[in-house]
Amino acid sequence: MQLPRNPTREVKIGAVVIGNAHPIAVQSMTATKTSNIDATVAQIHSLEQAGADIVRIAVDNKREAAALIEIRKQTTVPLTVDLQENYRLAEVIAPYVNKLRYNPGHLYHHEPEKPWQEKVRFIAEVAKANDCAMRVGVNCGSVDPAKLEKYDPKDSISPMLESALDHCEFLESIDFTRFCVSLKDSDPAKVVEVNIRFAAQRPDIPLHLGVTEAGMPPDGVIKTRMAFEQLVSKGIGDTIRVSLTVPNDRKGEEIEAGHTILNDIAAGRVRTVVDFAQKGLNIISCPSCSRVENEVFVDLAADVKKMTEYAKDHKITIAVMGCRVNGPGETDDADLGLWCGPNYVNLKKGSESLGRYSYDDILPRLKGELDSLIEQLSANV
Repeated sequence: MQLPRNPTREVKIGAVVIGNAHPIAVQSMTATKTSNIDATVAQIHSLEQAGADIVRIAVDNKREAAALIEIRKQTTVPLTVDLQENYRLAEVIAPYVNKLRYNPGHLYHHEPEKPWQEKVRFIAEVAKANDCAMRVGVNCGSVDPAKLEKYDPKDSISPMLESALDHCEFLESIDFTRFCVSLKDSDPAKVVEVNIRFAAQRPDIPLHLGVTEAGMPPDGVIKTRMAFEQLVSKGIGDTIRVSLTVPNDRKGEEIEAGHTILNDIAAGRVRTVVDFAQKGLNIISCPSCSRVENEVFVDLAADVKKMTEYAKDHKITIAVMGCRVNGPGETDDADLGLWCGPNYVNLKKGSESLGRYSYDDILPRLKGELDSLIEQLSANV
């Protein structure tokens, strides 16, 4: 069966082209430390062998930028660089990659006195000078604060949508059109809604699809499939990423899952009705990537899942995040949240901080908070 496709414009990313009815590209992100050149090169090759069309790497400082230059010499797959808070690193690394990805919400962290438009203009000029595409990557937990202030706190979709549309309009106003957009949430229903709304207003712009912090397999694959079936079957989506919490040597599972989902949709092997309603315990965890500050995070996520089995029938969300980039903001909407530092784990209840604990002490502390929450929920029934 031929998949329907929105008439998006063509965007070239190295040897890969997305949009304009080109095949949907499947991508992933390295989980090794970018500064570890040998490990990162090995993982890129492993992802490419698994079928990755594009590989993303995070760069947060000059040391990682220097490592990326060497990594490029040893790889051929199209590379996307994930700019963190320091958008000026784009100038250093753009000659060695094929796409620059930035998060509109993170532009406020570095040089906060400068307007975001000035920073985006800088990135776009660097991209154009170095034959790079761009991605405007909007995430639910790190939305432009100016947009959040305009909407009801219960409406998490409208701020994301407005931020993406504003950045598209600005990029086009400075004559830069070689970009795609992503709008990601950990809730597949919200991923579907925000992407449908964006595609209705801007059917010409290619979309990168993903459910952020989907968690461990098989749950993470199921959540992602739920969103992709609803979007890809409507012609929405030009490149995809399945974000799973897995050890480094299993990152290829993201690529395999992505290809399987696309093949199933094309063959009509989909659910006719998808029920997005959460009926019990929901554990979300970010994909293992190079931003993770302690690799024990992956084991911790698995331990949390195992420890909380007894609470599976309670409608509670627990978030387990691996770094300071996604952790503080993207745990706010969970009932209980953990975000990991190098030597300790921050524990939260909603947006309230409950302190930080060692990796050895965090599970008993989390269990105590979970038991209290279950008791409160039971008392309200």
